[in-house]
Amino acid sequence: MKYKIIGCLLLAFSASNMLIQAQSDLTGAITTALPFLQVTADARAGGLADQGVATSPDAFSQQWNASKYAFAEKELGVGLSITPYLTQLVDDIILANIAGYKKLDERSAIGASIRYFSLGEIQLRDRDGFDQGTVKPNSLAVDVSYALKLSERFSMAVAGRYLRDDLRLQPIPNASAEVGNSFGVDITGYYQSENIPYRNFDGRWRGGFAISNIGPKISYSEGQESFIPTNLRVGGGFDFGIDTYNKVKTTLEFSKLLVPTPNRSLTGAQRQQEINDASPIGSIFSSFGDAPGGIREEIAEITTSFGVEYDYNDIFALRAGYFHEFESKGARQFVALGAGFKYTSIGVDLSYLFNTSNVPSPLDGTLRVGLTFSFGQEYSEY
Repeated sequence: MKYKIIGCLLLAFSASNMLIQAQSDLTGAITTALPFLQVTADARAGGLADQGVATSPDAFSQQWNASKYAFAEKELGVGLSITPYLTQLVDDIILANIAGYKKLDERSAIGASIRYFSLGEIQLRDRDGFDQGTVKPNSLAVDVSYALKLSERFSMAVAGRYLRDDLRLQPIPNASAEVGNSFGVDITGYYQSENIPYRNFDGRWRGGFAISNIGPKISYSEGQESFIPTNLRVGGGFDFGIDTYNKVKTTLEFSKLLVPTPNRSLTGAQRQQEINDASPIGSIFSSFGDAPGGIREEIAEITTSFGVEYDYNDIFALRAGYFHEFESKGARQFVALGAGFKYTSIGVDLSYLFNTSNVPSPLDGTLRVGLTFSFGQEYSEY
């Protein structure tokens, strides 16, 4: 049985490699408004190469899959994290995140989070070099969720999210840009098997899905609408319980934006009109078959990540992962390393990113730091 499980994991990883090795001579990266929503905001997920839809529950599950809160082992959890951005150029662009949950009973939980992305302070000058003041562009996402176990092993959740994007350069004369406002809804599910005894170890299967940011387009000026990053994530994993103290958790995850692929035969104005006319809900379904390059390009729009986490007695953890996106669709390719330490109710997580793509990454060499706090009653597996 042990070798069958390992074989299944290798087969799944081989499938991801087939996606990675597909031809990538395609053009047409997909862009959306509010790209910070796609940036990993917590250190644990960062150390696993941007994974969270099927990993074990933690305080930061709100961004990835709020359904996991129903399986949380503590009554209350809170997490704080800071992610520096473009650290090789500036030191005041950051993504700050606070998230948490409260178990209502053994079957249900509520969660909430705030993500704030600051572009720092920007000094404006006119054509003649005269000072026009400073601005501080920023983006904000505030959301709440409710998770419920539909059975002993499967839960679902619904989350609502308010989105605000302030990119205005107010001091510029005749500036017409407005603050963009929108909302999004997440629908998620999570499966966690019982602890299964095998011949030489105990094991647990995990699986999850999330359709995130389902909502209307956002507008910054008249006639200039943009899609918010509606996204599908699907993942699965297996926990190897080597003995009472040692566990190795493996996870494989795929994701895809559910927004239209740019039609490269259109001019800029024609593309914008096409976006203005498109339906956000209809685009979710059409996004699986609208790529000009056909099935090859649809496959190229899928990102893949694989992560491994070693856990010692829920006190110390080491993490590593690899993330791949096709060059024609953004070229995010990196290796991530991370570690976690826990003492009583306080946890500290760190992660570091090594860019492996020919395209520079704004997160290359970034050290993420996160703090978690857990309190209250401990809930058993049943």
